[in-house]
Amino acid sequence: WEQLKKPQEGNKPMGKLLDLLNTSFGSYELFVEQFEKAGMTRFGSGWAWLSQDDKGMLVVHNTANQDNPVMEGKKPLLGLDVWEHAYYLNYQNRRVDYVKAFWQIVDWEVVEGRLSK
Repeated sequence: WEQLKKPQEGNKPMGKLLDLLNTSFGSYELFVEQFEKAGMTRFGSGWAWLSQDDKGMLVVHNTANQDNPVMEGKKPLLGLDVWEHAYYLNYQNRRVDYVKAFWQIVDWEVVEGRLSK
């Protein structure tokens, strides 16, 4: 869970990661929309992911249960657990609120570091 940090308002990526998000999705805001949709539309248990495909582009997708991007030939950069156990104590059945709150705790430096590995 090194990708998480203390909550911070206005937390956004910078540098190479932001440039690649803009190239891949059109803007950071459009990336956020797609990622939130991936998290909110995963029926049942699973994950929302930001991954890098074999061409180096960033993609947003979700996986069921314990499945992960590596199984699809992708490099995981950022994952959000949308299993009910991940958010129920604080959010009950409000997955939308949980997904939207996620952006305040992402450690974008860690995510960017995964790009260069």
